[in-house]
Amino acid sequence: MSIKSINVRNQFRGTVKEIIEGPVLSEVDVTTPSGIVTSVITTRSVKELNLKPGSEVIAFVKSTEVSIATL
Repeated sequence: MSIKSINVRNQFRGTVKEIIEGPVLSEVDVTTPSGIVTSVITTRSVKELNLKPGSEVIAFVKSTEVSIATL
């Protein structure tokens, strides 16, 4: 699965490896075929996306950020 409105080259399908949760922001490490991609997102987003190690996700990469979506 991919999100068609975003350039495919900027999407990395992977699995959440680790989440370091803070009170406001959390660090999410995603294992992809291209290597580990790390995103810093709000802890609220981690909870709303129900992210946990093993979750399948797509990492969206922009020059200034990495976003996460559940599959």
